[in-house]
Amino acid sequence: MNARPADDLTTIRVDQFFPHPPAKVWRALTDPALLAQWQMPGAEEFRLEVGHRYRMTSVPRPNARFSGVVEVRVLAYDIERMLSVRWADADPANPADWTITWTLEQEGRGTRLFLVHEGFDPDDPAQLMARKIMDGGWRGHVLPALGQTLEQLR
Repeated sequence: MNARPADDLTTIRVDQFFPHPPAKVWRALTDPALLAQWQMPGAEEFRLEVGHRYRMTSVPRPNARFSGVVEVRVLAYDIERMLSVRWADADPANPADWTITWTLEQEGRGTRLFLVHEGFDPDDPAQLMARKIMDGGWRGHVLPALGQTLEQLR
């Protein structure tokens, strides 16, 4: 995984190589049963349909002003190439309102998966805390869990 530019506090950027073809990675990103294996509870309600909305739940983080409930809306997709969703805290008093974009590029027999998580407010200490927590979560938990899901797929 490559490091992000240190000066961009509005965005998390991660790229990860998976030794699986783009079709297989795409399936893990968009099949509700597979999403449930590596994303937050509620991901099984995902549908690949622009405008589709669903909720995911996680641990509340009061220090980052996160209620623990994420309202998700599918913004755009290009099959086997890109998926973009909006994540907003279900509590309107909390500032979380982010765009998560996954981009897939074939690399040899595998796939380079790029994650861009944008919309953090660098002037808000709670948003900076959320960015720090989520950056660690993407790198240390979510993408490794996606890799495990891919390894189990035929």
